[in-house]
Amino acid sequence: MTRHGFTNGHVATADGVWTQGTVTVEGGVIVAIEPTADADAIDMAGGWLSPGFIDTQVNGGGGVLLNDMPTVEGIAAIAAAHRPYGTTAMMPTLISDTADVIAVALDATDAAIEAGVPGVVGIHVEGPVISTARKGIHDAGRFRLLDDDLLELLTRPRRGVVMVTLAPEQVPVDSIRALAQAGVRVCLGHTEADYATATAAFAAGATGVTHLFNAMSPLLHRKPGVVGAALDDQSAWCGIIVDGFHVDDAALRVALRARPHDRFMLVTDAMPCVGAATKDFVLQGQPIRVAEGRCVGVDGTLAGSDLDMAGAVRNAVHRLGLAPEAAMAMAAASPAAFLGLSHDRGSLAVGRRADWVQLSADLQPVATTIGGDTDPT
Repeated sequence: MTRHGFTNGHVATADGVWTQGTVTVEGGVIVAIEPTADADAIDMAGGWLSPGFIDTQVNGGGGVLLNDMPTVEGIAAIAAAHRPYGTTAMMPTLISDTADVIAVALDATDAAIEAGVPGVVGIHVEGPVISTARKGIHDAGRFRLLDDDLLELLTRPRRGVVMVTLAPEQVPVDSIRALAQAGVRVCLGHTEADYATATAAFAAGATGVTHLFNAMSPLLHRKPGVVGAALDDQSAWCGIIVDGFHVDDAALRVALRARPHDRFMLVTDAMPCVGAATKDFVLQGQPIRVAEGRCVGVDGTLAGSDLDMAGAVRNAVHRLGLAPEAAMAMAAASPAAFLGLSHDRGSLAVGRRADWVQLSADLQPVATTIGGDTDPT
């Protein structure tokens, strides 16, 4: 057993925020946590100890885009690039692509989990069953319907969680139900669906909304759209990108007042630029320019983000006015619950994995621990 002590700061446990604490780890699992610290404890100087961040939308990092490198090595490189920013679990995310690439990426994720690549818990397949009208940066030439072959591929048993973003107007309700019954986390996104279609999808088993507000029918007073359905629903989890570019802060603050905070998840929608020395990249033949944290295609369309999870937490505190522990819960407990992993991750508590991030007083990452193994940033 190994004891990890922290003092002079804030320890965000499942039982509340302590000023100090000691976490005892055995076999990569927390076996004890107590609100005291020994003399040799780490002085956090007003900083924070948070549960490790869980990012459900990670397109790339460290110069690697999953679509270009759907291999164990590619997934490992993306995970390693995000670890210094507090991400202890992630869903590598495939942007709309062919069925062959989807199959390869699904198999590679299985292999990465089997190989023990730190932090990989499943895969997010974003598209290709989405709306041309709300395609964003996705390549419409790769869009398709959810036929029996693709449905079978997506519902095949896997080692990790499978998450699928789709436009419900493009999919029969029975297919959404089949995905959900197979354990797939179905999210609405890149969709022009009306309120009735969105609510029917929730009733059929969809449990999430991908990057709320972005690439979906808006909330209008006579046409509530997908945004209205998401805010009206009190149970589905909504991913939000808090970078100041994707959504105006005021819209996010209104959303936070409309439904339970524990049903919001901070996500990055990160691209290869995160953790990379060279920021600009190419997405399926499109040059993407990255400047001052903003990723855009040649026509000005947003193309994911240059955001990391520690930055998302800081922005949620400074831009949205959330308490640090509330922002951390949206980065850890909420996505763990959405993915069905609350028994294993998402909180500092006995029986959970020893995954945490130490942050400075200004919420900059200091060190990230996965399974009891600590890497300084």
